Parts: sequence; C-alpha cells; structure tokens
Amino acid sequence: MLDYKLLEALAAVIDQAGFERGARALGLTQSAVSQRIKLLEARLGQPVLVRTPRLGPTPLGRRLLNHVQQVRLLEHDLLDQIPALGESEQRLRIAINADSLATWWPTVTGSFCRERDLLLDMLVEDQEVALRRMRDGEVAGCICATPRPVQGARSHPLGSMRYRALASPDFVQRHIAKKGHAIPPLMPAETLRSMPAIVYGRDDRLQHRLLSTMGFDEPFPHHLCPSSEGFVRLALSGMGYGMIPEQQAAHLLASGELVDIAPNHALDVPLYWHHWRHGGSTLDKLTDHLLRECATVLRPMPEQETPRPGML
Repeated sequence: MLDYKLLEALAAVIDQAGFERGARALGLTQSAVSQRIKLLEARLGQPVLVRTPRLGPTPLGRRLLNHVQQVRLLEHDLLDQIPALGESEQRLRIAINADSLATWWPTVTGSFCRERDLLLDMLVEDQEVALRRMRDGEVAGCICATPRPVQGARSHPLGSMRYRALASPDFVQRHIAKKGHAIPPLMPAETLRSMPAIVYGRDDRLQHRLLSTMGFDEPFPHHLCPSSEGFVRLALSGMGYGMIPEQQAAHLLASGELVDIAPNHALDVPLYWHHWRHGGSTLDKLTDHLLRECATVLRPMPEQETPRPGML
C-alpha cells in the first residue's frame, strides 16, 4: 500500500526544486522531509531522487510523480461530485513555451480558468524540450513541437505559429545597406549568416532551421536572450535579428519598427498539446477547450506535420 505522505514529500521536493523549499510548502522541517524521502526509498529498495549533479527524479521517481499528479486530479473530480468530502484547491502544472505564453495562451485559457476557479503552475520551456517535463512526471500537460506522446499520455495537434526573421530598420542599414546589398526581399543568404542573431536559448533551433533552408549549417554570431519580451526589445534596439512570432510582432511590422529581412523564408512551427490519458475531467475539459479555441487563433498545421489519427 502506498503511503501518500511519503509521495507528497517527493512531489514537493521536485515541484519546489529543493528540500528546503519543499519542506516550507508542506509546513514541515527540512529534516522531516528528508526522513520521508529516505523512508520511501527504504521501502522501495531503490532511490527515487538523484541528488547530484542536479536534483531530479530517478526513473522510479518519475513513475511515482506521474501517479501523484494523476491522483491529485482525480481527487479534485471526486470532491466536485461529493462536496461533503471537503474543499481542495484545483491546480494544474503545465509546461509551455514562452512564445505561446506571450501570444495566444492567456486569451485562450483565461476564461476557462476563471469559470472553473482553476490555478495553473506554468513552467516556461522551449517547445522542443517541454516534453521532457511530461516524461519526468513534473507536469500534467505540455505544449511542444513533438507529435509522439510519452507512455500514458495523449497528443493533439493544436495548429502552428509562424515565425519571421525580423530586425529594426537601423540594423538593416548597418548590416545590409552599407554593404551595397538590396533591402529585402533580395537578402543574400551570406549576409544573413554573418549578421548577429538573437537566440532564445541553447535549445532554440529556429535560426539554425532558417539558415539551413538557405544551405548553411555553420555556426553564426548570436546573443542569448531567454525572455520572449526581451527578445523583441533586443531586436527593436538593433542588436540583432530574431525569429519572432508573427502574432507577437504584427503591430511592429505594421508601424515599421521591425522589418522582415527574409520574407521568403518564414517558418511554421507546429504545436501539440500533450496530457495524461487518465488525468481526470478537468484535464479532459481543458483539452476540449484548447482544441476548439486554438482552431481560431493558430494557423493550420503544416500538411507534412499533421500526424496520422492512430498517433493520437
């Protein structure tokens, strides 16, 4: 029989990224939480946490975290059906990419959360790596660019976001016009490769994909900026060009504050919603809501990216 006090200690340590913060969240001492983790590992006969070089769950720990998260969601469903059992805060832990959070996500999910008194813990991850959070048992759902779900989960295509290579007019004048090259749409690929880019993080491959479509796979000069808002501000300041969502930059393109320096090379990034198969009615209703609303706010999926029905 599982001891859920021990499992809650494991979940708190992972959720709060440390024993001390996990203990505060549970209203316990750090020593008490450590003892619960040790007792859990003793009963199971193997570790549930990796302590170094970075705190994280073992494969067994990930399975237990998945179980805890699903039990929490199912418990909320039961409390909704039987109010006499008491009240419980309804919270979902979601991994989402920064560009979705900065554009369509608040509009789409705002009304749903208000109507259901739902609280969200949103972990900001690039769409290429958010699925790792699902695999590690840290989140109940995620937005990512990968169609294939992890074991025990489902995947649904939401639509795509179009990214364009944007820069300030001042940047264009300094890096293109001074070399005697034409202003877009006649941007030479060699010029684009040599100009400083803005990259969201180590896992952001959009600039690499852009240059690859032009036949270049070599390294290129770039700034790293892990902030969606900061990314746009750096482009406006003339520090570099960046692959920016069309939704986010529409008003800046219209005003001329940013210009498209590679208009024939826009990239459409597919987005998929992943969630547990047995996550309870709230997760199922959120899924239905996302599928319905995203059809109006996202672009259609690139034809080659749409998965076969059997994949979902």
